[in-house]
Amino acid sequence: QVQLVESGGGLVQAGGSLRLSCAASGGISRFVVMGWYRQAPGKQRELVANIGTGGTTNYADSAKGRFTISRDNAKNTLYLQMNSLKPEDTAVYYCNAQTPLYFNYWGQGTQVTVSS
Repeated sequence: QVQLVESGGGLVQAGGSLRLSCAASGGISRFVVMGWYRQAPGKQRELVANIGTGGTTNYADSAKGRFTISRDNAKNTLYLQMNSLKPEDTAVYYCNAQTPLYFNYWGQGTQVTVSS
C-alpha cells in the first residue's frame, strides 16, 4: 500500500518562501510522474507542477519562475520549493504519484496560507 505524506505547509507573508515535501512509502522510482496539485476554497483542484522519471518538468503558468519541483529517489521524497509567494497561492497542496498503468495515489494535503 502506497502512502504519500506531505509536510512543509504553513502561514507565510506575501513574498516569502516555503518548501513542501512529500514522503512516499516504498520507492518513488516506480512512479512515472509525480506532481503537486492545489485546491483553493470553492475552486477545482489544479496542477501546479509535475516531474517525470527522467527529470522532465512541467509547470502551470502561475508557478513558472517562482516554484521548483524536484524528486529525490534515494530519499523517496518529492519537493516543491515555492518562492515569491502570493495570496492567490493560498490553497491545500496535494502530492500525486502516477504508476505506469496510470493509477493515481494522493496524499492527504498540506495547507499553505499566504497573507498580504
